[in-house]
Amino acid sequence: MTDAMPNVPAITGTQPILVTGGAGFIGSNLADRLAGEGHDVLIYDALSRPGVESNLEWLKRRHPRRISATVADVRDADSLAAAAGKAAAVFHLAAQVAVTTSLVDPREDFDINLAASFNLLDALRRRGGRVPLVFASTNKVYGDLGDIALDLLGEAYAPRDRAIRDRGVGEERPLDFHTPYGCSKGAADQYVLDFGRSFGVPTAVLRMSCIYGQRQMGTEDQGWVAHFILRALRGEPISIYGDGCQVRDVMDVGDAVDAYLACWRRIGAVSGRAFNLGGGPANAISLRQLLAHIGDLLGRPVETRYADWRAGDQRYYVSDTSRAARELGLRTARPWREGVAALAGWLREERAAPEHAPEHAGA
Repeated sequence: MTDAMPNVPAITGTQPILVTGGAGFIGSNLADRLAGEGHDVLIYDALSRPGVESNLEWLKRRHPRRISATVADVRDADSLAAAAGKAAAVFHLAAQVAVTTSLVDPREDFDINLAASFNLLDALRRRGGRVPLVFASTNKVYGDLGDIALDLLGEAYAPRDRAIRDRGVGEERPLDFHTPYGCSKGAADQYVLDFGRSFGVPTAVLRMSCIYGQRQMGTEDQGWVAHFILRALRGEPISIYGDGCQVRDVMDVGDAVDAYLACWRRIGAVSGRAFNLGGGPANAISLRQLLAHIGDLLGRPVETRYADWRAGDQRYYVSDTSRAARELGLRTARPWREGVAALAGWLREERAAPEHAPEHAGA
């Protein structure tokens, strides 16, 4: 490693960086960056989501000497421990990502998000050697934020509390897990932090808001920015859960990858810490505002339909990014209009198969 990364343990040629869920949207972008910087990367992925096989093939074409893969489920404790036993560092992104799925099968959600995360942490604890782990958490650990009084300003909700409106939701916000998904991710979030405190495993947590960008194939449960664009490109109606005025801060995946790498490179200083990660107030938009922008990009209105609110949905969530910017040294996030236009251009070229774009989307 270079002098710019003094907290990162030395990596030998036989020690790859492990990325669980590395064939997914964020994982493939992270793996691409790592391999491009000259690191060997071990992708651990069950390849269970439609389209992720093409992400893995893309990575192997771009970095044939740097990318290797273990095709396995994170619930396979032995395979996961074997992968962790080879790793110089771990980025843990593999997860069950849908609130709706967690309500249908909470046991599966628990096994993938919590039990597998515990097994991975314990494998690193038993191995020793202080192998860093950076965990992909979620803003859902803060619950539905129903106690934040909101006003409807035009087509977007805004907090009455001026401090929250100006800065967003900070890490000092009490945790309040809602839905099985919120519980499984939130509990894993806390285990990751505590293994840093209790056992000296160097860990950090990124509680993500809405990440978008290239290699995202959106579905009704995750990736609503790409999902909206895909439906609009095909001239298909978009169904929205709620009134469409719910607000999120969106962040380009390139900026998210910067944050993951900064956590790893500064792990000696930030171990045991959690950071809210998103585009911040400057990139806070409602679903309706995004749809209007997509219509402007395409030169035609986007047809929309409305469905009931979903369990645990937050009418407003915007990250206070000041801690992450200060302690991770992050640059200003890419402006959302610029990033969404770039994603629309990429999706025009890729044009995912129609069956990969379900009907509904939420935030």
